[in-house]
Amino acid sequence: MPLEKKSLNSPDEIRIFPKGKVELVTIGDVTFGRGTFEPGWKWSASLKPIVKTQSCEAPHTQYHVAGRLRVRMDDGTEEEFAPGDVSILPPGHDAWVVGNDPVVVIDITGMTHYAEKAGEKSGERKSEKKFGIDLFR
Repeated sequence: MPLEKKSLNSPDEIRIFPKGKVELVTIGDVTFGRGTFEPGWKWSASLKPIVKTQSCEAPHTQYHVAGRLRVRMDDGTEEEFAPGDVSILPPGHDAWVVGNDPVVVIDITGMTHYAEKAGEKSGERKSEKKFGIDLFR
């Protein structure tokens, strides 16, 4: 594998959703994601309507850079994460920002398909033809 360098400051892709965004770079076989979640963000309110699952089904391995994030697993267990913490979150959880500061996390396992619409994967798009022009929906 050759030496590679990329920066989250010039991401390959940005996905924006209510009260948050993820910036993605893929290097080798790993997709790094920087998630930024504004005060008031909650997975079940912001992303559940997009991905159409009962809870977040992405496994996460994260480093918590800023803010406080509370996570509740489907079995009811909860934990709160702060700057400097590292976490492994299995599939089946909800999460939300605690307090008035944005949360920033770096994730190395769960962002490849994070915040994609149900039935769509990265690189795919839904479009329709009108007036001979391919328009994005």
